[in-house]
This record gives sequence, structure tokens and C-alpha cells, in this order.
Amino acid sequence: MDSRRDAVAALLADPAAAPIRRSLEFYYGNPAQDAAMDAFYASLVRPGDLVFDVGAHVGDRIGSFRRLGARVVAVEPQPLCVRAIREIYAGDDAVTCVEAVCGADETTVTFHVNSANPTVSTASAEFVRAADGAQGWQDQVWDERFDVLSVTLDGLIAAYGTPAFVKIDVEGFEDAVLAGLGSAVPALSFEFTTIGRAVAQRCLDRAAALGFTRYNVSMGERMRLDLDEWVPVEAMAAHLRELPHEANAGDVYCLR
Repeated sequence: MDSRRDAVAALLADPAAAPIRRSLEFYYGNPAQDAAMDAFYASLVRPGDLVFDVGAHVGDRIGSFRRLGARVVAVEPQPLCVRAIREIYAGDDAVTCVEAVCGADETTVTFHVNSANPTVSTASAEFVRAADGAQGWQDQVWDERFDVLSVTLDGLIAAYGTPAFVKIDVEGFEDAVLAGLGSAVPALSFEFTTIGRAVAQRCLDRAAALGFTRYNVSMGERMRLDLDEWVPVEAMAAHLRELPHEANAGDVYCLR
């Protein structure tokens, strides 16, 4: 653990890592936040499990999954975030970082970079269009692009095994990720935004087709489920439709 703290400190001191400084400061060095995250994921992730972290960003969820005893395959396309993950988890053989987008096909896709706020960089042109002029998104600009390899969940499963849990947080590209999954895993989560409700509905349709039957939701970074009980897909779809625009974003959890 000391080596991870040292790696984070070194990144924070490196001017080249300035674009991800805010994320590193927010996600690392907060024991209370770490404890809340671990308690939240403990019902989904157990020692010895394999977890896929799709859209790993700077790897805060990797840390939680590792503290819970899981092996992690992290998928992240942004070179600076990949660097952070590889330096923070250097020497940890239970962490594998795949520098790629996860999508519907094994191909190459265009990745849209928000250089001022890399956490909302995305492979979804639809997401960029939806954010244009939307309330709360006025200051967001996707000012760079690059082409990057796309892998699929099925391809990752063939390479690394079937995960117990898949976390998907890819800024409006979640439906493409689920399109690359041919059979249900025990549990997964996908992020949604209120500017991308159609994407969320496509994700729910795909999850139901894969055989997921129970759903819940967690808004923002609350690290708790918002519904008192797991609900069927129709009830979750209605819940997402009824959220106010200001709710902004959350994660839907899906169980078999």
C-alpha cells in the first residue's frame, strides 16, 4: 500500500500528469471514501473473484476490488490514465491493464478527449452531441481526438475468464460495451446520464435480453443503493425516465 501512495504522490508532483490531478486528489488518500466503497462492493465482489473494470480512469475502483481480494482486468484508452494505473499498481500481478476502448466489435474507434476534464472523455459521438448546450454541460469541450483499439467483453472473457462482476463507466458508450457481451455474467453495473436516457434504455434492453432479472441504482458517488429493493427491468426503466435532469448521473446494477 505504501508503494501505491508513493506512486500517487509522484504522479501529483509530475507536471505531465496535471490533466488527471483532480481525479487523483479526489479518488486517492481518503480512507473514509475507500471504506465506503469497499463496503458497497463487498456484496458483489469476493476474494478470488475476477472483476472487469471497463473505463477504469485512474483506477480507484481497482483499489477497492483489490482490497476485497479480487483479480482485476482494467480497460482504459487514455494513455495518461493507463500510465497512472500501471504506476500505481506496479508489481501487482493481480491487476492487468488493457489499453483500449471496450465496445461492440474488435476494431478501431475514434476517442473524443476532453482535455480539461478527462473523466468525461468518450468514444461516443452521440454523448458529445447530447452534451452540447445541455444544462450543466455548457463548459465541457471535447477538443482532441485519437483512434484507439476496441476490444469486446466476449474477447476479454476468452482471454482472461468469466468475471463475477463487470463495472462499466464509459460516458455514453455503455450500450456498445454491452453489445459486445454474448451471455450474462453474475452481476454488472453501467453508468447512465440524464442527457443520455436513450443509451440507458438500450442498456436495460440488452441486460434483460442477456437474462438479468433484478435491478437497482446508485446516484453519483453515494456508495449506496437508492432503492429499498431490487426491481424488474420495467420498473428500473420507469425510474430512470422520471429522474430530473439535475440528477445528472448514476450507475444501474444488474443481477441474474
